[in-house]
Parts: sequence; structure tokens; C-alpha cells
Amino acid sequence: MWILAFIFFQSILNVFSEDLHSSLYFVNASLQEVVFASTTGTSVPCPAAGAQPASLRWYLATGEEIYDVPGIRHVHPNGTLQIFNFLPSSFSKLIHDNTYYCTAENPSGKIRSQDVHIKAVSREPYTVRVADQKAMRGNVAVFKCIIPASVEAYVTVVSWEKDTVSLSSGQRYFITSTGALYILDVLPEDGLNNYRCTTRHRYTGETRQSNSARLIVSDPTNAEPGILDGFDRREVMINKRVELPCKASGYPTPKYRWLKDNSPLEPDSRFRQTITGLLIESTQPSDSGTYVCEVWNSYGNDEVMGHLLVKQPLKAVVSPRKVKGSVGSKVSLSCSVSGSDEYELSWYRNGEIIYPGNNVRITGINRENLIMEGMAKSDGGAYQCFARKGKMSAQDFVQVILEDGTPKILSSFSEKVVNPNEPVFLVCNVKGTPPPSCTWSLDDDPVIKDSHHHLGHYETHEGHVVSQLNVTHTQVQDGGVYRCTCSNSAGAVYHQARINVRGRASIRPMKNITAIAGRDAFVHCRVIGYPYYSIKWYKNSALLPFNHRQRAFENNGTLKLSNVQQVDAGEYNCKVMVQPNKMDTQSVHVRVRVPPYIQPFEFQRFTIGQRVFIPCVVMSGDQPLDITWQKDGRPIPASLGVTVDNIDFTSSLRISNLTPDHNGNYTCIARNEAAAVEHQSQLIVRVPPQFVVQPEDQDGIYGKTVTLNCSAEGYPRPTIVWEHSKGAGVPQFQPIPLNSGSRIQLLSNGSLLIKHVLEDDSGFYLCKVSNDVGADVSKSMYLTVKIPAMITSYPNTTLATQGEEKRMSCTAHGEKPIMVRWEKEERIINPETSRYIVTVKEVADEVISTLVIMPTVREDSGFFSCHAINSFGEDRGIIQLTVQEPPDPPEVEIREVKDRTIALRWTMGFDGNSPITGYDIECKNKSASWLSAQVTKDVSPQLNQATIIDLHPSSTYNIRMVAKNTIGNSNPSNELTITTDEAAPDGPPQDVILEPTSPQSIKVTWKPPQKHLQNGVIRGYQVGYREYSPGGSHQFTIISMDTTGDTTESILLDNLKKFTQYSVVVQAANRAGTGPSSQQVVTKTLEDVPSRPPENVLAVAKSPEVISLSWMTLPREALNGNLQGYRVIYWANLPDGELGEIRNVTTSQPSLELDSLEKYTNYSIQVLAFTRAGDGVRSEQIYVRTKEDVPGPPAGVKAAASTSSVVFVSWLPPLKLNGIIRKYIVFCSNLHPMVMSEFEASPDVYFYRIPNLARNRQYSIWVVAVTAAGHGNNSEKITVEPLAKAPARILTFNGTVTTPWMKDIVLPCKAVGDPPPTIKWLKGNTNGTPTPVLVDGRRSVHGNGSFIIRTVKAEDSGNYSCVASNNWGSDEITLNLQVQVPPDQPRLTVTKTTTTSITLSWIPGDNGGSSIRGYILQYSEDNSEQWGSFPISPSERSYRLENLKCGTWYKFTLTAQNAVGPGRISEIIEAKTHGKEPQFAKEHELFTSINSTRVRLNLIGWNNGGCPITSFILEYRAVDSGTWTTAQRTSLTKSYILYDLQEATWYELQMKVTNSAGSAEKRITFATLNADGSTIPPLLKTGDPISDNMSGSGGLKMVVTITSILVVAVLVFIMLMVLKRRRREQRLKRLRDAKSLAEMLMSKSTRTPDTVNKQQQTLRMHIDIPRAQLLIEERDTMETIDDRSTVLLTDNDFGETNKQKSSTVTHTVHYQSLSQATGPLVDVSDARPGTTNVPLLPPLPPPDPTARRTAKAGPAAARSRYASQWTLNRPHPTSSSHTLTTDWRLPTPRATGSVDKESDSYSVSPSQDTDRARSSMVSTESASSTYEELARAYEHAKMEEQLRHAKFTITECFISDTSSEQMTAGTNDYTDSLTSSTPSESGICRFTASPPKPQDVSRVMNMAVPKAHRPGGELVHLPPYLRMDFLLNRGGGGGGGGGAMGQTCLEPQRSRTLKRPPPMEPTPMEVPSPREVQQWQPGTAATLPHREPRERGEARGEVRGEASSSGDLAQAQAAKLSTSQESLLDSRGHLKQSNNPYAKSYTLV
Repeated sequence: MWILAFIFFQSILNVFSEDLHSSLYFVNASLQEVVFASTTGTSVPCPAAGAQPASLRWYLATGEEIYDVPGIRHVHPNGTLQIFNFLPSSFSKLIHDNTYYCTAENPSGKIRSQDVHIKAVSREPYTVRVADQKAMRGNVAVFKCIIPASVEAYVTVVSWEKDTVSLSSGQRYFITSTGALYILDVLPEDGLNNYRCTTRHRYTGETRQSNSARLIVSDPTNAEPGILDGFDRREVMINKRVELPCKASGYPTPKYRWLKDNSPLEPDSRFRQTITGLLIESTQPSDSGTYVCEVWNSYGNDEVMGHLLVKQPLKAVVSPRKVKGSVGSKVSLSCSVSGSDEYELSWYRNGEIIYPGNNVRITGINRENLIMEGMAKSDGGAYQCFARKGKMSAQDFVQVILEDGTPKILSSFSEKVVNPNEPVFLVCNVKGTPPPSCTWSLDDDPVIKDSHHHLGHYETHEGHVVSQLNVTHTQVQDGGVYRCTCSNSAGAVYHQARINVRGRASIRPMKNITAIAGRDAFVHCRVIGYPYYSIKWYKNSALLPFNHRQRAFENNGTLKLSNVQQVDAGEYNCKVMVQPNKMDTQSVHVRVRVPPYIQPFEFQRFTIGQRVFIPCVVMSGDQPLDITWQKDGRPIPASLGVTVDNIDFTSSLRISNLTPDHNGNYTCIARNEAAAVEHQSQLIVRVPPQFVVQPEDQDGIYGKTVTLNCSAEGYPRPTIVWEHSKGAGVPQFQPIPLNSGSRIQLLSNGSLLIKHVLEDDSGFYLCKVSNDVGADVSKSMYLTVKIPAMITSYPNTTLATQGEEKRMSCTAHGEKPIMVRWEKEERIINPETSRYIVTVKEVADEVISTLVIMPTVREDSGFFSCHAINSFGEDRGIIQLTVQEPPDPPEVEIREVKDRTIALRWTMGFDGNSPITGYDIECKNKSASWLSAQVTKDVSPQLNQATIIDLHPSSTYNIRMVAKNTIGNSNPSNELTITTDEAAPDGPPQDVILEPTSPQSIKVTWKPPQKHLQNGVIRGYQVGYREYSPGGSHQFTIISMDTTGDTTESILLDNLKKFTQYSVVVQAANRAGTGPSSQQVVTKTLEDVPSRPPENVLAVAKSPEVISLSWMTLPREALNGNLQGYRVIYWANLPDGELGEIRNVTTSQPSLELDSLEKYTNYSIQVLAFTRAGDGVRSEQIYVRTKEDVPGPPAGVKAAASTSSVVFVSWLPPLKLNGIIRKYIVFCSNLHPMVMSEFEASPDVYFYRIPNLARNRQYSIWVVAVTAAGHGNNSEKITVEPLAKAPARILTFNGTVTTPWMKDIVLPCKAVGDPPPTIKWLKGNTNGTPTPVLVDGRRSVHGNGSFIIRTVKAEDSGNYSCVASNNWGSDEITLNLQVQVPPDQPRLTVTKTTTTSITLSWIPGDNGGSSIRGYILQYSEDNSEQWGSFPISPSERSYRLENLKCGTWYKFTLTAQNAVGPGRISEIIEAKTHGKEPQFAKEHELFTSINSTRVRLNLIGWNNGGCPITSFILEYRAVDSGTWTTAQRTSLTKSYILYDLQEATWYELQMKVTNSAGSAEKRITFATLNADGSTIPPLLKTGDPISDNMSGSGGLKMVVTITSILVVAVLVFIMLMVLKRRRREQRLKRLRDAKSLAEMLMSKSTRTPDTVNKQQQTLRMHIDIPRAQLLIEERDTMETIDDRSTVLLTDNDFGETNKQKSSTVTHTVHYQSLSQATGPLVDVSDARPGTTNVPLLPPLPPPDPTARRTAKAGPAAARSRYASQWTLNRPHPTSSSHTLTTDWRLPTPRATGSVDKESDSYSVSPSQDTDRARSSMVSTESASSTYEELARAYEHAKMEEQLRHAKFTITECFISDTSSEQMTAGTNDYTDSLTSSTPSESGICRFTASPPKPQDVSRVMNMAVPKAHRPGGELVHLPPYLRMDFLLNRGGGGGGGGGAMGQTCLEPQRSRTLKRPPPMEPTPMEVPSPREVQQWQPGTAATLPHREPRERGEARGEVRGEASSSGDLAQAQAAKLSTSQESLLDSRGHLKQSNNPYAKSYTLV
């Protein structure tokens, strides 16, 4: 089975392959035209091809097969036609402009391509131009590029330029498909530009640039429409788009309407009116028609009319697609054509046109039907239908396959048996081509159609024929052999089978048969009926067969006789046994006939003139015989003279004289009854060759066709062979190859055809004729090739210089004589003219003609042609002559000036009548000479604009131009002077280096770009950084910074990820923009310290000297690096409150044992982890005490006899307590006898009285301390002897006594003796001589001998000696008193800042004699009233504040604490976290899109400045509306859309973006569009009517205006300089007169109380000055005081800046901190009484009482930012005290009943805060800005009208805090020592301030500093500079129960008290009242304590005396000096040189 399947599949493949390889097809059926440039040539592949390799040939449209022309045309083997490039003189229309077609042929047929028109285009001169146009402003202008008609089909517009800038279709410019330029909405500046077009030749590639055209713009005037662009006819292919231009100018703007075929255009989505006209998309045939564009306005109308033709490509389709027929069949083909109704149709078979004939009919209106009948085998192949219309053509083809159409029976019937009357249905299914017809027979007799024999046939869809025979009611006679015979023109086939009908069997009668001897014969016995038993044949009673030639078929009764012989004749009997023993017989007679047999004969070789006899003998066959002859199938004509002789069975043919007419085929035919036979033989009469036409010498013309005639005759037909010998020498003939398609072909008559004769074809030709009969004949001839005149050499273009001689030559070649004629632009040149000379010279076979022009003139430029003419043709050469001369200089003007470029535009004048070869642009610095100018050479002559680049920014240049051509240069043009703008840098920063400075910061350093790449002044840089890791961001974070101007710039990148790689790029920026980025540099941040402390720190005391520690290890995420170990910090908390040495130990394990510790000592322990980066966060302090141990021995023991029986023993505690002393045991032993007694003493008792001792006996005494661990070691043993006369002995030990200052101290001196001794105390001096102590109210000696010092001061420190003496002796001890004071201020600095953190570090100051217990760090946000604080461990030296606001200034102070208390406050320093306020980048466009009702804003331009945006407020309103629409968001999105706007409306938009660093605002106006998308007019502005009426041509007025502006600007500048100088002089004068301000203020103190009481209106002066506000107000009374504390002012109070104090005035100066780095704006250092004439001003509203509370809460501000209020209180009339008070502006609850009174004060309100005005320093130690602002305050005050008559003076002044030695005891007046001297420089004030030293406090303690009463009688005073008011928020309101306020300088308080903070750790001996004592802690209120009434009285009396002085400053100084014990001033009043370390000096300009 699989074998059958394989065979079937293989047969299918074979059939498919046969179809595939026999098919033909087209490669490019649409190829119809090929146009190419003569300079390039072309190759055209054959459009036709075949799957089986086909033969490809090219033909001309005439049907002539083309031939190769060497170097001109060639057909490649693959069918490609190549035409080579050629000179214009070699153009041949036959080759280069002709129609070709190609054929493809293979065994299946031959097809021809469509006609392909091949055309060569040669270069020819042409120019394009653009005409100037006119347009009205706001109208449309149309520029067209005018192209000559000769090249219009090949030249297209490729671009338009406006001043060398290429234009593209956009907003106002539109380039149409036809190349026109539309300028919409013409503006006046459009008339300033030049416009030109650029064209390109489609085939030669040549480009042409037109001339420059201008647009003349005029103002709109009423005008009717004028057509600017239209059309006459447009042709377009179907489904393409087409533009129908229609544009008109006019005013008002014209309107348009389109009509088609005189009807308005129907709505169609494909039709759209555009700015250029009507645009039709996807054109359809129905769009063809006449279109009219109507244009009109109110002043007229116009129209454009044109015809549109929509063409369809022709398409031909032949049907049926598959045609298979057979030989002799009929084929019908139909060709349907679409695309046009008019066309010509042709039919082709195998590439040959079909003409109608006998068997061919072409029918139809357009000959579209082809009918062919009787198809022959040669009629198969490819049939093509060609439709042609103009240049369009289309074709289609089908292959007609003629198969073997012989019928074949596919299915048939078989033998069967039927019953009578049973119907029989017989079918024959047969196929054949053409369809066969079938006949039926029964036993060789035709079946006659009757009532019961029905015949029928039909064709199936496969083309098969089905023939049917239906026999109804069959009878016995219907039985027999049925035969179906089918036949057609190709043949016949039959099928037969026997049908048996049951019935009696019988035999049909048989007809006699004639058999032909030698052939086979069949005899049929036709038996009918069924059944029968046998059929047998007999002859002569003999059963057949009886020999081998006989065969009987018993089954069907047929007898076959093979090779019948004569013996087979006779009678044959057929016997059929119809029943057993019953036979039926029929006989038939067979005759045998013998056909004739001709003996073969042949003609011999005969020649002309011979005789011929040929017999025809019939050797056998029955007679009679008939013998005849024929010649060439026809009877022999009698004219040939041929004789035929017939004799019996022979016939002979005789010819007596042979001639060529006797040639032919002779046939002898013999016939008898049996058959007709024939024999044929050919008679050839051979004739020797001879010429019919002999070759003769002839001429051939080069490039033409020539035929060399030569023809001959003979028989056989002679063969003609041509041979060629080149040249005219002795012939050497060579055969001429003749190939198909060759240029040389042999014609059928023997002539030689030479196509396109070449020069090499000349020579001898030999025509040789032969036919093997006789001798060959030949004849030679000579072909002379005549060359037509050809121009072989000439210049295409040539140049000449004006005024010089010019020669132009043409070389001609060809047959002579040659005449050369010269023409200029089609005018024949007359050589007889004076300027033209023509010479002719012959060289070899060439003629050289030279045209001499002398001299050349401008008019000679143009095209010359030389024409060569001879008898055989002519040729010409075109020469373009350009007469050159130097051009005129161009007129140069400035088009645009940019940062580093200058755009020029120039108008070229006369170009020398030759193309400008270039322009030289010379540019130089204004100061340089033209010899050093930079020259840009050879600027393209096609340009009229250029841009000079690579200029330096902000530089002035001179520019001029020179035009050049080949002759020379023009004179320089007009000279321009231009200054360039700045440009963005071209180079990146250099040497970018990254240095990781911390785990979260990288220091980036770089150098500026190379100088020549900076393009201006580098003003800043942009540093971009990003994480350099796969997961990092791809976007750079950009930081902008200003340049420092140094050679190396740097920036610190912070807030980075720790230990992470970052890549950094840097860009330089100047005013013009940002330059390129540097190369990426990569580095990694450093390791950091751990960010968390170890947790679960556990400490256990293992022994008295060992503590065991353990803790949990840190997780990796908290390490921030590689863990190096752990550090344990610990120190001992000593019993006296001091701290032991701070130690640390490291370990790598999370546990540690601390050994060698002090016994029974409380230890503070902290643990931290550390990495390579340093120590991490410390853990919280834990406290653990070592275990108790036995104590050490007492530190000392004394024993002395008091009486003869009593001994006193004293001792010191052990140095090492090692536990809690439970008791002391005193041992007393007597050596003789050995008796030892023990006495116990309490642990807090250090002496013991031992009574009952024996006199004069020595005792040993020692002491032992006892703890819970046991007895300690014995002390040293003391020997004592009780005596009756005991000498004085002191039991107290020498030593050091330490005490905090301001406490009461008792120095004990316990003495014994008999009699009791007397006590005397001495104090050591610096000279070494002790002196008796001073006993006064503060120092006293107690009755028990102790020396008591109350309120101990630092100066009380020293060695005190106690001397005890009686009659028997004396004793002395020395006690060193050390007074502990609060620690000195730390030196606080900022070490690091980030966006959210600030790291502070400090250096501790002097600890004041007591170890520092800790620090208090306070911080406040700038402009904030709230201060926060942090306690810090004493072991810390730095602190990092986290979670701060970004871009915010903070203030910091630090206070150290020891056992005494908090020390001096550090300097206030300021630091700002990184970041700044938002900014909007200028390079970003704010508006993304605007339509009539909606606007999209682009908010990407907002830069957050490094701090997150916290608020975004957007407001907008219509310009004519007062209502703002607000949109507020907490975050900034990328875009924002404003909806529901009014169309065609101007809007005002303002945005405010805020972050923690500040806010930024942006305001802008915009307008929505009209509904149609057009813009609206700008906002109306009030303009100058004169300027409104000025025309654009008023250049002179513009020059005058500009000149006037410049003159005015210069005058204004001069006036400003003069004014500035005068103001400077005034400023200096006001600075010298600064004292007058104080005098004015002091004058108020001279008024009597009555005058004050009568003054009903308060005097207040309100002075506005830049960035500040000065408010001077008068205070009437001082009955009440608001939230102020009257305290001693020190250096710290002033922040080391303001050292000025007042002694007589009571004015208050309110100062609120400025945002800039400023101090107080008012100087009262020189205020003195006695100044009068203060002008009175109208009363102002009372000051806001809350204003004082809203000032900054802080200490005396840092020098750069002073934030305090200084009050100089005028004394009450009843009081003479003078006090300088300060208000720290803390929010204090008002006391009940308190009233704010008006005061004389200066109030300065803060101006707007800007970081730009801040100092850039983070840690500030400078104080200059405070004084600068102080001096400026005087300036601004003097400028005010109210103070215009006041006197101002500033001198060099020294201010010193007066020491206690300057004041007597009890003095409460604390004033400055103030002196005046000549200023060292105008406007300079020098201040030197020395705050009191700690030891000097006692000398000023009686100043307005109330004392605090402590329980237990201890008096504690805080030093003035340890006030904590500014560190703490004040507490609740004070009640009235605390006593009255001191009256030294204020009148008694009525309802409020002032409290002072208690010490940090009050001794809990007596519980104080809550109203009296407050526990000090951060955040609690702290006020001053009350003063004693006694002190108030003393102070009152002291000051009253001083107040009576004259008020003069010198008198005030004298008063101060008179009350001082020790003055700091010398005799001249100048400040003495002091070693005071606190003194600081500042100088202010």
C-alpha cells in the first residue's frame, strides 16, 4: 500500500514541478518609464522572467531585436539592459530616447513586457529665481520658485530659507506640495528678511539656489482680493491626496468658497479647506471635474478655476486564468480592462501580435475577445492582452496548454446476463480534448434509437463525457456484444462487452468477409439467447484451429486468422450447442485479396542537363493494378517534359534534360482491390553557385546602419560567409562572428547588416559563396566609414577676466571638410567684428576652431556654442563663459547678537558678473588692529547670512566683510561695532576630586574650566550626585552653589548614605547658563560610628575593687561599619561630690571586669561600641557601688592635755573610707603598767575627751575606724602626758578647706590648754607676711575660736593661720581656704551640619575648682521664642542634634555645671542646616498648554532648594476681577491644571511655594485663547500717542530717542555720584555728632515731677529706617515695672558687644533682632544729662504690651545677632538711684494688677528674614556687625525729620565694667568708666569691656542684686553672669507675699514680686516654703530673690548723692571716681592696662 502511495505522491510532484518550471512571470510589471542622467547611465532589468531559466531578449518597440553597441549599450546575460554614460554630443535618439520591451521565453511559451520608455536627460544650463512680493500686515504672502519650462519636469523645490535659516512648515510658515512658500499673518519684521528657494534636479542631482527676494510689508488698507496662488489643471492618481491652491490677499481678510461643476461642494470628510486652499484626501474618480474657488470681501471678489483629473492605472485581466486544450480544440479568451474607457487593445501569442485569420477571430467593441478554433500543437504557449493609453499600458497573460486529447474511457460496462423484459443500462465515461462524441453498436450494427432503445450523453464539471444506452423490455434479439465508440479530432476509443438475454439461443446471420493477405482477420459468430453451451468453428468440416495462425475464442465466438494467406480463403461454419445434443449453425465466406508490393527505388546524384530513367515495378498483388506518378504530392505537370511509360505491372519515368525545376519528391502509387501502396524518392538537381548581386565598395556613416549587399543562387542553396580585414592595407581576412543579438547580422538574402557603424568597421569585406557543387565563388569590397562632424573636445565652462583676452577652442572630428560655426545664445557670431576672431587649425584628422575675444567685457558672459558641420552630420558643444571682475563690497548689518555669536546679514551688490566664490568675514577686538583680526574665509557664496562663533562673552568687536570671486577681493564693507553677551561654559570643571569626609558626606573639589572654555565669569556650579550602585537612582541630585573665585572650588555633599558608593559630576555656570558635565568620579562614603548604644548594660560589684559588666552586642544595621570593639567609660563619684578621673577601657567582647577600683565607691559607667570611624552612642549612665571593705587608718590623730587628768583626742577620717564608718574606737594605753582602754565615738565625731588620766604619765593613743566589714588599720600612735599647766594646743589639723562661693564658711580652730588659750587668726598676703584677718559684718571670730566668713567670695581664698596661746605655750595651724566658683564658659563651635542635624563640639573652660558635673545645651530656632535644652554627660565633648528643620538657622548656648552650680553661658553661636528656599528655574517654561478654558502649568521648574516642599499656594484671577481663586496643597506636583477659565481673557497668576527654609513667589500674566484657538490682543497699556503714530521707517527719530536716553542716563549717573558723595559726607558728620542723640534723651531727666505729672500726652517719636523701625517713647512714671529683672550687667549680658551703660537716664531701648547679622541699632554709650530742645511730636498709639513678649528668648545674643532690650530707667523723682536693666523678652505671665506704663525707648522691629544677609560663618566669634548696625542707627535717626535739629557725636570711647575696688562698701551704684578722646578715624568708636572677675563679685554685690534668704542661715548669691532667666521659661505669676521690691532704684512694688532661682541642690535641712524656694530644673521658672531692706536703704542714699551732679559726662565720671576705692582709669581718665583675662576689645568702622 505504501508503495502505491509513494508512486502517487511522486507523480503529483512531477506534475507540480512541470507546471512550476514551465511558468512565466513578470518581475516588475509596473515598469513603464526610465529616466536617467547622461552622466550616470542606467541599468534596466528585464521585467519578464521564467521559473525555468528563460531566454531574455530586448527589442525596440518596432520589434527589432536590439544589439550591443560597445561602450554605449549592452545586454547582459541575465537580461539587464545597460546604457552607459555618454557625452551630450554622443546622444542618439534611437538609443537614448526610445521605447523598448523585453521578452522571456522558455519551453512553456514566450511573454513580452510592457513598453518601457528609456530617456536620457543631459545637463543643460538653467537658473531659478524668486520674485519680490508685496503683502499687507496681517495678510498672507506667497513666494514661488520660478523654474524654466525646459527642466520643470525634472526639477523640484527642496527647501526655503529665510536669511540662511532653513524654514519648515510650522506656525507661520507653510511650504506647499508644489514648492510655494506661504507666510501667514505677515508681520512688519518679515520685511527685514531675505527669502530664497533651493531646487534639486531629480536625475542629475544638481542643486540651484535662487536669488534673494524681499517681502514688502505695508499697513492694511482697504483692497479687493487679489489671487496669490491658484491652479489651471491638476492630475492625480486615485487614492492619492491633492492640493488645489487658492490664496488671495486683500483687506478686510477675504473669504473663500469652493464649487465643483458649478455646484457647492457636498460635505465630505475627504475634503478639507486649509490655509493653502482645498485638500482632497484619497481621491476618487468621481472627484474629477472643474473646481472654482470664489474669493470675496466687502471691496470685490475674484476666483480661481481649474480642472482636476483623477487618473486610475490601467489594469488588464485575461480570463479564464487556466486554459488547457487539445490539438484541434477551440480556445476562447477574454480581456477586461479597468482604469479607463478609452484604450487600445492588442493580443499577442508568444510575444508575436495576433491578427485575425481563418481560425482566429477577434471580437468585441475594444477587440477584447479572442476566439481560436482548430488549435494546432504550435498554437500552445503564452497569450497576452495589452491595453495602451498614452504613456500608460497594462498587460495580462495566460498560458494555453494543448494536451494529447485522444479519448480515454474512464469507466464502462461489463458482461452480464439479464432476463427478458428486464431493462439494461449501459454507461461509458470518457475524457478527451476536445470532448469526444460516442456511438453505440450491437454486434457491429448501429443501435437505432427507438421506443425501447434510449441514447443520451452529458459532460461533467471535470469535462468528462458520459454516454448512456438504456434498453427497456429487453428481448432475446437485444442480446449480443454492445460497443461504445468515442472519438474526437485527436482519435477514437471503444469499449465492448456482451449482454446475454435469457432465451433460446441462436446465431445472427453473418456477412461475408474480405481479408487482406499478410494482415490479421477476425470472424465473429454473433450468438443471441442464453444460455448456450459451446461455440465452435469449422472449415471443411475440420474443427478449428488446426494451424498456428488460427485461434478460436469459445467464450465470445470470435475466430482470429493471423497473417492471412491465400489458403485461408473459403467457407467457415459456426456451430453453437443451444441445448444438449442440439446444435445451431451459420456459415460465412472469407475471400483473400493480395495488396500490391512496389520494389523500392532511389534517384541517384544528378546534375543539371543529365537524363533520368526510374522504373516502378509491382512485384506482387492481385490484378488489375493501377499505377500512377505524383511530384511533391501533386500530379506531374506536363510542362516539365516528364514521360511515363506503363507496361503491365511496371511503370517507368523518363526525363531527357534535367533542370532545377525537376527537383522534388516523386511518388509511384499502385492500387488494386485489396489496397493502395506507394513509394517515394527525392530527385535533386544540383546547380553550382553564382552571384545574383555582387558586393561593391560603399560608404557607411558612423552611428548609422549599413547593408553590404551580396546574394547568390545555386542548388542546394549556397552558403554565404563574410570575412573582414581591418584597414586599407593588404587584406588579411578573418571570419566575422555572427551571434544572436549581435550588432552585425547576416540577412536571409546573404547581405551583411551592420547596425550602428563604428569607425573600426571600415576595411575590406569578402563575400564567399559555396554549396558543394562546383567551385566556390567569392568577391571582396571595401567599406569606407564616413564620420559625421563631432565635437570631441570643448570646455563646458570657462572663465575670463574682464579686459583680458579670452580664447575658447572646440575640437571637431569627422569627414572633411568640416565647417565650424560659433554662436552666442543662438546668435551667429560674425568673426569680422572687431572683438571676435575665429581661427581654424587642422591637426591630423581633427579640426580645432578657436574663438578669441579681446578684450572681454561684462556682456560676454553667457553661453557660447560651437557647431561642427560636414556632409554626414553636425554636432555642437555648449560653453558657458563667465567674465569675472572683483565684486562690490556687501552691505553688512547685524541680525542678532548672542552670548558668543554674532549673526550677520548682508546684501550683496554687483558680484562681478561671476559667482561669488566666498566672503571673508574679519573680526577683531575693538582695541586691536585689523592686522591681528581673525578672518573667517570663504563663507559660502550661496549665503547672505552668517554667524560668527567662538567669540568671547562681553567683548566688543569690530566686524567687516570682503566679497571674493576668482578675480579678486572687493573693498572692505562698512564696519560694525558689536558687544557680545555672555555664553554658557564650553568646558567641564577640571580635576574633580572626591574626598569622603564623613560617613554621610563627601567633599568635592575641583578647578574651574579652562580659561578659554569659561565663556564669561563663572558665577556658580552645579554638583550632581547619585548613588553608584545597581539599585541606585539614575537621576542626579543637583546642588547649585555660587563660586568663591578661588582657584579650587569645593562643596560638601551631606545626608548621604553611609559607606555607599556615589558618582559625582560637576557643571560650571555663568550668567548665560550651565556648561557640560565633568566625567563621573566615583567614591565611597566613610564608615560611621555606631548609631545606637549597647543595650541591657548590667553591672555587678564582685568585690570591693572589681565590677563585672555585660551588655548585648549591637545589631549590624546599627554599627555603620566594622565593629572594632567596645569602650567602657567610668568614673568615681566621690563622697565630697567631686568626680574622679574619667577612665576608659576597650574590649572586643560584650563583657568586661573593671578591677583596681576604689572600695565602696559609687561608679558611673557608660558603654559604647566603636568602629574605625570612632566611638558610637554611649549608653545611659548606670551606677554601681563597689563592695564595702575595712577602712584605712585615720588620716591624722592629735592628742593634747586639757588639764592634769583630761586629754582631748582629735583625728581625721581615713583617706580610704572603704565603706560607711560605723564608729571610731579610741585606744588609750599606759605602758607601765600595760593597760589599754577603748573608747567608742560616733562616726560623725572627730574628737574625744578622755578623762581620769594620771598626771605626768605618758599615754599612747591611737584611733581605729570601723565599718561593717570590720576594724580598719590603726592610726599612728600619739604619746601624750596630762599636765597641770597644759600649754596651748590646737586639736584642729592643718589642711585645705573647700567651699562653694556665696556660702557661709566656718574655719574651725579648737584649742585646749590650761589656762584656756586665746585664739588669733591671720591671713597670708602676697608678700608673705600674714596679717590679722579683717573682722567686719561679713567676717567674725566665734567664741569657740572658729573664723566665720559669710557669703564667701573667691577673693576670700587663701591661707588662714590660727594661733592659740596661753601662758605655757602656743600652737598654730594653717588652713588653705579654696572657694569653688561656677565653671567658666565652654568654647562652643559647630563641626558639622546636614539638612536635619547639627553637630556641636566644645572645649571646657576652667572648672572653677570643682569637677564639671555635666552640661546643659540649649537651642532655639531662629525667630522663635521657645528654647529647648538637653543635659549632657560630663565626659562628652560633642553633641549632635537630630530632626531639625531643613534650611533653618538655629542658635545654641552651652552651660557647664559643677558642684557650685551652672557656670557662664557660652557665646551664642548660630548654624544653619543645609537647604534653601524654593526657586523657579528660568529655563523651564511655566505653561505647557493653553486653550480657551484650561491651562496646564509645568511645575517641574520649581526647585525645592534641598528641603521638602511643605506648602504650595496658587492664586489666580481675571485681570479685571478683584476676586482671587486659591488652590492650596501640601505637596508640589509635576503639573497643575486650571479649569473652567473664561475664554479670551487675561489672567493674573501668583504662586507661593514654601519649605522649612523659606518661601518663594512667582507672578505672571497669561491669556486664554479664543474659541477657534486664536490668540487675543495684548493687555492695553497707556502709550505715547506720538509714538503710537510713528511709522516703522522713523529711524531718525529712534536714533534721537536713543541718544536722548543715553544723555539722560549719563546725567542721572553723575547726579547719583554727587548725591552719594554728599550723603557720605553727611553720614560722617552724623557719626561725629552721635552724642547728641543721648543728650536729647538725657534732657528728659531734667523735668520736675510736676512737669511730668502735668504732661498728659506722652512724647513718642516713630522713625522708619530701612529694614528696621525705631520707636522713641517717653515713660511718665516708674510706679510699676513690667517683666524686667534689675540685675548686674556683665560682659555676658552684652554678648561681648554692648558695653555701654548709662548712669543718669531712665530711657528704655527696645531692640528686636534683625534678620541680618546685626546688633542694636541705637548707641547710648554717650548719653548724658543736660541736653534740651527735644522737639515734641504728636502722641502715638500706646505700644503693644505683647511686643516685648514676642521678642526672642535668648541670652545676650551672639555678637552677630543681638536679641535683647536695654532699658535705661529714669529715676523716680523721689529716688536718686540709677540702674541699667535688661529685659530678656521671656513670655512672663503678668502679675495681678500690673500695668504697662509708657516708657522712653527705642524699639527696632525685625525686617524680613533673608539668608543672603547672614554671615556665612557657622561658628561666629566676631562682633563687628553689631557695632556696624549700631552706627547705622545713628545715620538713619539723623536723617529723620523729627531728629533733624538734634546733635550727634561719636567719639572713640572706652567702656569698662567697674571693679569692686571702685566702690565703697554698701555702694549700689554700678556705672561704667567712660572717657572721651579724639577718634582715631572719622566714624570709629572703640569699646573695651571688662566684665567682673569671679573674685570681684563681692565688691559689687551691693549693686541692685537682691539677696536670697536660705533656711539655716546660709546666704547664697548667684553671680550676675550665672543668671538663668534667659535659659528658662518663667514660671507662674508671682504672688504678693514675698515682700517688696528693693527701692534702691525703683519705687516700691505694689502687687508683684521677683524671685531668684535657688541653688541646684539645696541642702534639705529645713523644708522651705514653695513660694520661697523652687527646685532648679530645665523648664521651671526662675526669677530674682528679694533684697534685704537694709541694703535698699544703703543703696538709696549712695545714689542720691551722685544724682545731684551737674549732669555733664565729665562730672559723672568724676563722681564715679570719687566713690571708688581703686579706679581702672589713670589720672588722665584713660583706661589702665589690665591683665584681666575677661577684657575684650572691639573696633567698629
